[in-house]
Amino acid sequence: MALPETRSEQLARALEDDICAGRALPGMRLDEQVLAQRFGTSRTPVREALKMLAAQGFVEIRPRQGAVVVGLDVRQVLELFEIMAVLEGLCARLAARRMTPAERADLMAVHGECQRLAAAGDPDVYYAMNTRFHEVIYAGSHNRQLEEETRRVRNRLSPYRRNQLHQLGRVAKSVQEHDDVVRALLEGDPDRAENLMRRHIGIQGDGLSDFVSNMSTPQAVSSPPPALAGTLGRPTIVR
Repeated sequence: MALPETRSEQLARALEDDICAGRALPGMRLDEQVLAQRFGTSRTPVREALKMLAAQGFVEIRPRQGAVVVGLDVRQVLELFEIMAVLEGLCARLAARRMTPAERADLMAVHGECQRLAAAGDPDVYYAMNTRFHEVIYAGSHNRQLEEETRRVRNRLSPYRRNQLHQLGRVAKSVQEHDDVVRALLEGDPDRAENLMRRHIGIQGDGLSDFVSNMSTPQAVSSPPPALAGTLGRPTIVR
């Protein structure tokens, strides 16, 4: 049985959620005192939580600045996408062999909801259900270690994956790619499921060019928007 989370672990998870959801942006300073007030705790568990996030690469502890949300440069993002494509492809391969009837039914239900939200045309709302779609496949692999490692890389890329969905036509293309993956999973075809998922995750061809163009420089992914410049040190992140 898993041990209950410590207070520091709870805070680290909450702050990781803020970073992955885009509520705490690259370049934003996470002030210990402000966070202690927000969570109703002392600064000690906050400090420990920030150290945990630093070890995972989400924040950087800087002299005289404290913890700052880390942005990735273009090369780092693309390297992580390559890793994620391999991990998610393996999840799909194993899920094609191992998903239970109940898990397949859940996959179909979530896919149907993705289709509905894609038609509505809101990339941010679609993103949440898209994450759920991939989580169903992670669970269907029935490999806990693979599931956790895939989620770790996915979470590190969350702000950039969300940005990708704002490219013109990307949501519609994403849900069509989902449809192909679902067919392979339901037919129990591990080779096709893996290849389709890797293609879905990997940013290739025109998609790669568009993504790199949008990011263009390390500055584009590591600096907060001008509108947030005045809020650094008093993050308005909400659970």
